[in-house]
Amino acid sequence: MFKIKILEERCKSCGLCIHFCPKKVLDFSSKRNFQGYRVVYAKYPERCNMCGICYLMCPDVVFVEEGQE
Repeated sequence: MFKIKILEERCKSCGLCIHFCPKKVLDFSSKRNFQGYRVVYAKYPERCNMCGICYLMCPDVVFVEEGQE
């Protein structure tokens, strides 16, 4: 089960999380944040194994564990 919260307003659409996710869980949505960037979302949440690579790759600390925002 996908247990990661995505803080959409921090996302700058760099795509590092999408590129490095080994399970290809993430993708860009059509939704935009207040800065105009397309935000990342869990396209295939059932694939997530909580490896944490998205946490490590994101320069803007977009990913947090549920309840840690």
